[in-house]
Amino acid sequence: MAKREKGKSKVTVYPDWCKGCGICVEFCPVKVLELSDQGKAVVTHEEDCIRCGFCELHCPDFAIIVKDKEEGEGNDDPSDVHSKKTKGA
Repeated sequence: MAKREKGKSKVTVYPDWCKGCGICVEFCPVKVLELSDQGKAVVTHEEDCIRCGFCELHCPDFAIIVKDKEEGEGNDDPSDVHSKKTKGA
C-alpha cells in the first residue's frame, strides 16, 4: 500500500455506532484516535493520519470512515457511506 501524505485525510467516527472497544485506538500506528471520557473513540490528531485504514478495517461496528479530504464533504450519513462500499461504488 502506498504511503499517503499526512494531513490529507478526513477521519470520521460515528459515536452512535461506537461501543468503545478501543480496537481502533490500538491498531492506529500514529495514534490519531483516543477513547474519550465517555468511552467512545474520538479523533484527536487527524493531521497525523497516514490513511492506512487499520482503524476502519478493524472496527467491528463500522463506526469509522477514513477518506481523502479532496473527496469533498459530501454526505456524511454512515448508512449511505457503508451502503456504497457494499455495492462496490
